[in-house]
Amino acid sequence: MQLYFYNERFRNAIDQYTLTAEQLRFTGTPVNSVKLSNEDSDRDSILAFEGDELVTFFVLHRNEGIKPYSNNHNAILVRAFSTDFRHQGKGYAHQALMLLPDFVKEHYREINEIVLAVNLQNDAAQSLYQKCGYVDEGERRMGGKGELIIMSYHL
Repeated sequence: MQLYFYNERFRNAIDQYTLTAEQLRFTGTPVNSVKLSNEDSDRDSILAFEGDELVTFFVLHRNEGIKPYSNNHNAILVRAFSTDFRHQGKGYAHQALMLLPDFVKEHYREINEIVLAVNLQNDAAQSLYQKCGYVDEGERRMGGKGELIIMSYHL
């Protein structure tokens, strides 16, 4: 698996990315996330490819993006994390999350913490994040899709 920053050569892969209604209860679409990233230099759309298949997508958000979730100015927020429906259950989300700390260390040298917000009702995602080393330190926030558990991975 390889992580890439989005650029226009990946447009077709983004357009083909499939999420179910159930997935959309908890996350945003890559098409919309790419649009937001193009409008905000603090957001980077990240694509996880297995071979030539886009299997997992997420956004890394710095500066203003992290403020609702952490007081750490050297933290980065993972948002809009998803796995293409056609590739769920194959371990790709886990692989992407395991690659993420080294990716962040390489491309965001000032960052010392990765933060994410997971919906309280999304038990599968909570379990995945815990298995990948993210810790629930007791922080909660209300989000647009319900109560959120704030989890951290300290680099």
